[in-house]
Formats: sequence, structure tokens, C-alpha cells
Amino acid sequence: MNTFIEQFKKEIEEFVPSAGTKDAGFVTRVGDGVAEAEGLGHAVMAEMVRFDTAHGKSLTEAVEAPAEVYGLVLNLEEESVRLVILGDAGAVREGMPVIATGQILSIPVGESLLGRVVSALGEPLDGQGPIKAAKRNFIEREAYGVMDRQPVNTPLQTGIKAIDSMIPIGRGQRELIIGDRYTGKTTIAIDTILSQLNEPADTRPVCIYVSVGQKESKTARLVAQLRERGAMEYTIVVDAGASVSAAVQYLAPFAGAAIGEYFMEQGRDALVIYDDLSKHAIAYRQISLLLRRPPGREAYPGDIFYLHSRLLERAAKLSEEKGGGSLTALPIIETQENDVSAYIPTNVISITDGQIFLEADLFNKGLRPAINAGISVSRVGSAAQTKAMKKVSGKIRLELAQFRDLEAFMQFSQDLDPETKKHIDFGERLTAILKQKNGAPMPFEKQAVVIYAAINGYFAPVAVARIPEVEEKFLDFLDLEAKELLPAIKKERDLTAELEGKLKEALQKFVKMHPNLFAGT
Repeated sequence: MNTFIEQFKKEIEEFVPSAGTKDAGFVTRVGDGVAEAEGLGHAVMAEMVRFDTAHGKSLTEAVEAPAEVYGLVLNLEEESVRLVILGDAGAVREGMPVIATGQILSIPVGESLLGRVVSALGEPLDGQGPIKAAKRNFIEREAYGVMDRQPVNTPLQTGIKAIDSMIPIGRGQRELIIGDRYTGKTTIAIDTILSQLNEPADTRPVCIYVSVGQKESKTARLVAQLRERGAMEYTIVVDAGASVSAAVQYLAPFAGAAIGEYFMEQGRDALVIYDDLSKHAIAYRQISLLLRRPPGREAYPGDIFYLHSRLLERAAKLSEEKGGGSLTALPIIETQENDVSAYIPTNVISITDGQIFLEADLFNKGLRPAINAGISVSRVGSAAQTKAMKKVSGKIRLELAQFRDLEAFMQFSQDLDPETKKHIDFGERLTAILKQKNGAPMPFEKQAVVIYAAINGYFAPVAVARIPEVEEKFLDFLDLEAKELLPAIKKERDLTAELEGKLKEALQKFVKMHPNLFAGT
């Protein structure tokens, strides 16, 4: 107690009065992480306010009170404002003074965040000390206009054969990953981050993984996986898990976008993954109902579409005048029983530049990744593919679509004509070649040679069950017997006539060396 008195005396002696005005009010109602305040006549949307938690307390209680508790203005009304509490909601009570800061909510951004796990407010969560960032970006900001952008033309390699060949993603694109629970949505996102290890360090995109409403154990496992593989050095994790308030979950994707925009404006490429926007919409619905906004369809507020559109529109490929940087967005949406026509899924599908649809039935059949090639689409298309991949992947989607139709027909008919049987056999091998293990992204040059071999019938004599074995042996063979081929394709990013000739020679030599694999048993 004596220490408190001495500290108090010292503060009185050092006190220097200053004149000025402050926009201040008081809390009239508080509950469920939301407060209503009167007297803040000049408050603006998304402004930060500070609660005076020491007001009306004894010296001892004031010292023990939380240092700073902030709120965010979200509703402006005639007599009052409604705001969400960004901190210890239990420290805020009715009658407490609330002071406008005159500042819009912002978070620290910069190189110092690389390799870190942070909250939606930019606070460190990984126990590695404070984050020193020289710059702060507004969490909410207007997206770049049409004249500040250029067409998407540079591929973002996911390392997943089925995606890079059929549903290519470009830097600056917004590609939705959609499907039921436990169909591998997050796996695709994490494999995309790991795939950037195959990119040169000077062109490698900065990856931002935003966890919204996920289990903390899942996020911790993903961070451990990224750290173990060496991918955390170019990755930032924004964590707003299931245990944090709805307000913080609502802010997390915008924080991820603000961090990504910093790198985009430096002329670099960035990738931001929102996992997932279904939980983000639920958090926003919870806040809106507490703020007494009128509920609409499925109790979501009327601006739920605007919530996600203003977030995803921030993804862009900037013009050369603006530095040429890009921000790619991979939002994730969870469906119920494969229902892509539900409210939130249709909203986000209409905002994005395509979707990767993961189907539970395919997943249960053992197809990994469980991508439905018929519904999945990329509106950027081959503009975001290397020339090598463009040449080898042209037929895949059509062949797979025909195979799916014939596969359904095959269940009702035993007698198949030779042409139909040939299509089915080809489709089965193509499906097998597109299967891929989790956490094993493949460089595009290896994808190109494997798909080339499959499309041109080199794997036709191979039993379907042995396709993965043949693929692995073929890639090992190229590393040993044709060492220059893969680096040359990677350098040229094209399968020129000369390189195609060398690839055919290598394939013929490989077939002769392994007659037992090509015996159809």
C-alpha cells in the first residue's frame, strides 16, 4: 500500500495540466460484449473509443483494473452509438466514461510479422516477444479501382495436379474453396502455402493464413506443420479462434487483408487464406443481432453480402504504375450436405472468380483431393497457366467429364462396346494420376511431364492400382537418367518441340526398362 501512495505522490508532483477538448460520453447499457453509449456526438464509423476502467474506483482497484479497454463504433444513431468491446468486456459497466480517440482501427504491418502468429488486432500470440512495426494499416479501406488494376496473368502454383491443370489460380485472383466438413478444404490451402517452397525466393508470395472460429488445436497443428517444413519464414498466421469474441472473429479477415495489402503495395505478391467465411458470417450475424440491427434472411443482417464483397474486392493485381504487386484471396466456405445454393455460399460464389468444389462422395471413395471437376471452375482460366501446363492439360476436363457420365452409365450395364470401355479405362487412369497425398505439393514441371504421359496414353497398359507407383518411379527415373529435362522445363516454363522430343525419348526408355509395370497386372 505504501508503494501505491508513493507512486501516487510522484504522479501528482509530475502532473502538468493541459488544455483541450475531448469527445466523451458514458456507457448506458452493456452486455454480451456490446455497449451503448451516449454523448459521443462526433463519433464516426469504425472509430476506436477508450473506456475509463479506473473511474469511480479506489486507488488499489484502479491499479488492478485493466490498463486499456477499447471499443469499436459500429452503429451511429440519433441519441447514442452502439459499439463492440475489443478486450475484457467484464471490465466495462454502466455509467463508465467512454472517450473518443479520433482514430480509425488499424493494425501493425510489415516484415516483422513474417513467421509470427498474431491476433486480429496485431498482438503477438506465439510468445516470441512484441512486434516492432513502423507502419500501421487501416483494417477497413476502400478497394483499388478498375484503372489501378491489370489483368491476372501470372500463375499461383498450388502444387496440386488437379487444380493447376484444370482450375488454375492466378496471382490477384479470388478463388473459392467450398465443400462439406472434412473434405480437405484446409488441406488444399496449406498445400498451396507449402508449394511456394518450390518458387524462387525473390518471386515467392507472402502467405497469410487467417483462422476464424477454428479450434485452437487445429491452428497450432497447422503452425507446427508449416514451421517443420520451413514455410513459416514467409507466412503470417492471424488467429481468431473459437474461444475469442465474435467481434474479434469479425475483424480477423479484414486484418489479414490489411497485412496482405502492405506487401502488395510494395510491389510484391501476397496470398491470403480466409478459413472460413461461413464462421465469419455467423460471427457478424451475432454482432448484428446484439447491436439490434434488423435481421433478414436466415437472421443474417441485410449487409451480409456487402461484408464479404468489400473484403474480397481488396484482392487485386495492381497496374505497373502502382507497382505491379498482387493480393490473391482463397476464401473457404463450408456447405451442408453439398448444398452450394444456400445463402452464404451463393453470395460468395457470385463475388469470387471461380470455385473449387470438394464433394463428400468423392472423398469417401478415396479420391484425394475430392474435386468435382464438373462444378469447379476458374474464370481466369489458362491466362494463369504456364505454357507447359497449358499444352498438356487441355483435354483433361473434357475427358474427366465424359468419364463421370460413363461411370454412372456403367453401373446399369454389363455389356460395353470397345469404344466406351476404352473411354472408361482412360478416365480411371486419369483419375488415378490426379490423386495426390496431403502435404506433398508437386512443382509444375513434374506435374506437366506426368500429365503429358497420362494424356498421351503411355500409362494405358498400367493397372489402375499401380499408377501411383509408376508415377513415382518415372519421376525418380527422370532425376537419374534425364537430369537436364525438368530444370529446362522449369526455366523455359514451356514444353517446346525440342523438350517434348526429349520427354518422349525418356518415356520410351522408361517403358522398356520396366516391362513388368506395363503388363497391365
